[in-house]
Amino acid sequence: MPLYFFRIRNGCYSGCADQATEFTDRDAAWQNMTNICADMAAGIARKLHENSEWHMELLDEAKEPVFRIRIVAESFE
Repeated sequence: MPLYFFRIRNGCYSGCADQATEFTDRDAAWQNMTNICADMAAGIARKLHENSEWHMELLDEAKEPVFRIRIVAESFE
């Protein structure tokens, strides 16, 4: 089974999981990533600052991005 790593970026902070997670295929990896992100979304939104960005990436075995989910807070003033 393919191995994947999760990476979260929030402003200048970036952290990547040390341990890989196995998924049967890309669809299973995407489903798991969206479920995790959905569970975290409320907490993320409450802590966002104006004009900031948070994102979660799923990386392949070479630690290259496969998927990315972004939450962006923008001010238009």
